[in-house]
Amino acid sequence: MAALAGDVARYWLAEHPAIVGFRWSPSGGLWFSTWVSLLCFLAAYVALCLSLDAFLAALRRKRPLPLGPLPSAHALLMATVSAAIFMGTILSVVAEIRDTRWSWRGRSRTTPLRWLLCFPPGTRSSGRVFFWSYAYYLSRYLHAARGLFAVLRRRRGASARVFAHAAAVAMAFLWLEFSQSFQVLAILASTLAHAVAFGFRFWVGAGLPAARAARGAPVALACQVGLLGCNLACHAGVAWMHFGGAVAGGCSGIGAWVFNTLLNAALLWVFLHCYGKRGVCDDDGKKEL
Repeated sequence: MAALAGDVARYWLAEHPAIVGFRWSPSGGLWFSTWVSLLCFLAAYVALCLSLDAFLAALRRKRPLPLGPLPSAHALLMATVSAAIFMGTILSVVAEIRDTRWSWRGRSRTTPLRWLLCFPPGTRSSGRVFFWSYAYYLSRYLHAARGLFAVLRRRRGASARVFAHAAAVAMAFLWLEFSQSFQVLAILASTLAHAVAFGFRFWVGAGLPAARAARGAPVALACQVGLLGCNLACHAGVAWMHFGGAVAGGCSGIGAWVFNTLLNAALLWVFLHCYGKRGVCDDDGKKEL
């Protein structure tokens, strides 16, 4: 039974023709796959959140608007989506390494870890891992709702969170547009952290057994610190491989990687700003990811 379940999971998450034959293309009918759609969303999202924040401030409303079970339902959805992307990416990485290991013969010092950190120049955004990169990109739109929640609940630092979510959407788009190196490891780290943090948030928000005792646990903080540490290590690895000459020809998408590094630095500032003040990143009674 377990073997059958594993085979079914591998087919639907790594071997389905739609996954194997995926190709990122602005003209391929994919949702939000063009620069115009990206920029329009970012402009509308930031304008909506900032306008709503200014409107509530003009009303001098300091108390949070009641959102009922919406944050908990969103947390459950995010945890489920993140877990699915994590599993799909893991299975797809294993399948890609299995199918392409033969092509590494004769290319000295090439290993799966080096491939995960540094795609060779000319890599196209197609195949299994880029299908899940696209799924991750779409999930950033869903995740952006947390910025709107922060505004509606009158959290301090809500504007910084809005810009952080907008930057995350832009980064995921660049990963696909320029076949950026290291994105697979970043997706694995991010989806694992979000599956744990949002699952915990749903557990606490829904008042499940032992939720009261676990309410003060710094789960989101631990996930965020781990995620930041993983991103820092991956950036250092890409820099060493590309600029240090560890990989002949350099890494794919290095221009987007430089921009990604600047955005990550900005997100690090948001993180320090949030957790440097008690309750700034609070979304439902606890500090959030």
